[in-house]
Amino acid sequence: MLRSLKQLFDSVLAETHQASPADSARRLQLATAVLLVEVMRADDHIDTTERETVMRVLQQRFDLREDAVSLLVERAQASARDATDFFAFTTLLNDTLDMGQKLQVVEAMWQVAYADGHLEAHEQHTLWRVADLLHVPHGAYINAKMRAKAAAGG
Repeated sequence: MLRSLKQLFDSVLAETHQASPADSARRLQLATAVLLVEVMRADDHIDTTERETVMRVLQQRFDLREDAVSLLVERAQASARDATDFFAFTTLLNDTLDMGQKLQVVEAMWQVAYADGHLEAHEQHTLWRVADLLHVPHGAYINAKMRAKAAAGG
């Protein structure tokens, strides 16, 4: 039994190391999309302006066509529903992005939170948890929040 577990782990590791650049890019896009969707899902209802903001941010960040963004958001919503925590997504971002890029993700999350004109406690808590998992310093987290709030007209 231990041998079969080791073989399973070895095969998973081998697949991870053999991932193509396109596969890596898709995983990065999905991880980012899941975090944006989590902010959108954090309050009582999903507002159309929040969804449009998620779509716009993903389209701009990854230079995707509208149909590709729609598919990505659908996959992100399914992944977010099935996920028990943010760790897998933030680990991928930590392994892939530098601090400036992680701050862009956090600021994009704030943009989603402010899109409907109301910052809910659950949205703020989600952002705090993700920023902590991304090892974003508190001052940078607050600055990202202020930039997003100002951009939203608040």
